[in-house]
Amino acid sequence: MLARNAGEIARRAGRPIEVSAIATRSPERALAAVDGGTVHPRAGARAVHVSTDLAAMVKRRDVDIVCELIGGIEPARALILEAIAHGKHVVTANKALLAHHGTEIFAAAHAKGVMVAFEGAVAGGVPIIKALREGLSANRIEWIAGIINGTSNFILSEMRARGASFATVLAEAQAKGYAEADPTFDVDGIDAAHKLTIMSAIAFGIPMQFERAFAEGIRGLAGEDIRYAEELGYRIKLLGITRRVPAGDGRAEGVELRVHPTLIPRRQLIANVEGAMNAVLVKGDAVGATLYYGAGAGAEPTASAVIADLVDVTRMHTADPHHRVPHLAFQPDQLSDLAVLPMGEVRTSYYLRLTVDDRPGVLADITRILADRDISIDAMIQKEPSEGEDQTDIILLTHETLEKRVVDAIARIESLATVRGPIVRLRLESLA
Repeated sequence: MLARNAGEIARRAGRPIEVSAIATRSPERALAAVDGGTVHPRAGARAVHVSTDLAAMVKRRDVDIVCELIGGIEPARALILEAIAHGKHVVTANKALLAHHGTEIFAAAHAKGVMVAFEGAVAGGVPIIKALREGLSANRIEWIAGIINGTSNFILSEMRARGASFATVLAEAQAKGYAEADPTFDVDGIDAAHKLTIMSAIAFGIPMQFERAFAEGIRGLAGEDIRYAEELGYRIKLLGITRRVPAGDGRAEGVELRVHPTLIPRRQLIANVEGAMNAVLVKGDAVGATLYYGAGAGAEPTASAVIADLVDVTRMHTADPHHRVPHLAFQPDQLSDLAVLPMGEVRTSYYLRLTVDDRPGVLADITRILADRDISIDAMIQKEPSEGEDQTDIILLTHETLEKRVVDAIARIESLATVRGPIVRLRLESLA
């Protein structure tokens, strides 16, 4: 892409951007690109140095910007800190590293007067970091809700469209290359939590706090819940949600930071994002709700974001460090100490599916338990039992309430002799 769009990139950056060194444990592809002439956009440019010595590359004098595309925590963390110590700017697409160690890396970069750019770390080619740090800087961000893992969204889309099971669609996603051989980070919500941690820090000016993020994946999601959600006018998506919460209802002021399957009204645009695509909905106090949609992964979308960072760093290379856009949008000495709220203090609505004995009085017992905990019912479906069966499903949608009240109510309801098996609990967001 650097070669293909060299003219456009140079016109935007104000000078050419050249690859001078490549360090990789598998140099064959890099050597093939160099020998094939695709690495250098300009005739007569210096030869590219290709090696397997990563530690030496980050110290080279002919390198202004180190582009880290390794992934994982180590050796990426050590290499980035070494590059910063040698006065190099850094471009990275490493969401896991930033979610765990971003505060340390940004502090080191600030002390050294260099930039760390990371647009490619969240939502692939969708410029959400740029929007949050710059485009919405006049706003007080109220909340963010995002479909930020394409693998999970593909699986949920296929389960809904075809009625297939989670296991069946996961196997297909792995065969098509959408899912890794070990899909844990994707389907258990960890990848989305990494990305949400980064967006939350930028939106609210708080340090990275991945260890306090709540992550619940789609592994246990049943096909009947997807169908029931459709009947009620909702779609289920793996949603990352972060929200600024004022003090009240017995809670201190804080920030919600959570990833989980979520019912969303079908009329919402984000509910209709299908396949492996990503979408992020941001609510600002002035601009209202804005939606950012596009490819969240893939070689070219990610390269687009990485090169946009290279252009930004090149433009600001000689600028006074105090006049650059701060890493987390807010000035480093102005970060907030807002706490991330535990899940028990989160306030939202709920979908509950119960399998119960088909006899009088069962529903009255359930609604009494909910009422005792100030949980009100918004909608209900009671399914007809199958022929010859003496059990049926009851689906309840609640109004907003605290999670700890719902957890307590579920434990009490499950102890009833008329309730069969565990209750399915999903969260619901109107995104209004």
